[in-house]
Amino acid sequence: MATFDDPVLEAMATRRSLAKVGPGAPTDDELRELLAAVTPVADHKALRPWRLLALRGDDRARLGDALDAAAGTTREPGDRNMKPFRADLLIAVVASPKAHPAVPVWEQHATAAGAAHLLELALWRAGWGVMWRTGLAVNSPEVRALHGLADHELLMGWLYVGSVDADLRARIDEAPRKRLDPEPFLGALPADAGPV
Repeated sequence: MATFDDPVLEAMATRRSLAKVGPGAPTDDELRELLAAVTPVADHKALRPWRLLALRGDDRARLGDALDAAAGTTREPGDRNMKPFRADLLIAVVASPKAHPAVPVWEQHATAAGAAHLLELALWRAGWGVMWRTGLAVNSPEVRALHGLADHELLMGWLYVGSVDADLRARIDEAPRKRLDPEPFLGALPADAGPV
């Protein structure tokens, strides 16, 4: 059920977070192409205060080990943390603020989150399923060390990327999504309360 005539707005309106994605993932070259969609993110002073890390193959096992270490989890030999194996590709989103007198760190974190969300939209439009996952251990020392984070950087989680089952895609396309009621979200300044 189409809600917008414009395909970009339609892709935005129909995007879903998919907790379960299928096998396959875009290549690094495909990701580089999709990153062009991130260019228009709001970015005061064009600092580009973010970076991405692609985790595939054994990198996911290493992430599972780091998550277990952070949680104090011990596993039997041969057993491993399967959470990072929910997708063939995980994209770590790293906020990497740059020192600038006019751009506070919180604003640069917002830019990094905006870049990640634009990439989610681009991946969805390209036919991939995505789930942005975080968790209590996301910035634990063990997980930070695995990702090679500098002290000033913040790991904002991982985009789990994979294929979307054709039947699921059809159900998503056919299922009307409840439209957002704008009233609670759009307002105006309060009436003038006089001098401060």
